[in-house]
Amino acid sequence: MEYDLSQLDIKIFGKWNTKVEVRDPSLKKYISLIPVYLPHSGGRHEHRRFGKSRLNVVERLIDELMRPGRNKGKKMLAYNIVKASFEIIFARTGQNPLQILVKAIENVAPREEVTRIMYGGIVYYVAVDVSPERRVDLALRHLVEGARAASFNNPKPIDESLAEEIIAASSLDTKSYALRKKEEMERIALSSR
Repeated sequence: MEYDLSQLDIKIFGKWNTKVEVRDPSLKKYISLIPVYLPHSGGRHEHRRFGKSRLNVVERLIDELMRPGRNKGKKMLAYNIVKASFEIIFARTGQNPLQILVKAIENVAPREEVTRIMYGGIVYYVAVDVSPERRVDLALRHLVEGARAASFNNPKPIDESLAEEIIAASSLDTKSYALRKKEEMERIALSSR
């Protein structure tokens, strides 16, 4: 029996609507905005090819926060961090935080990177296009790395740092770590063409 989830009024964290516009046509298929009550799938996507592209983008952000270190394996802590950062984003911008997150992902997803080619004993770097799924992965990773770096050895909590990073990335602010990382990757790829 198939259910039409678009008819249900399911909101992320019980507050924000998932009717969000993805402007980048290549990322439209890989930024999943399927409405879920609780962004916690328990890894059901893990053994399917391209399974994580069907995972809600908020859950992917939560999973990215659970990197080795302080938050390793603590999904509820990561869930609460993302929820608090969405509250901060809404308070500062007055817009749907999910729309701000999608815009930030679109802005900081790199289009080109380098790969190592070994030919004989010689190593050289070649510029390659980045697949859309990897673009989303790298964007989420860089957003979280920037938030973690901003709150490390700093009295500023990580939820506030994550909110600032997402807002800066969505508005193309040069203070954004993720945006600087994207420009650096594309600059290196341009020089190795």
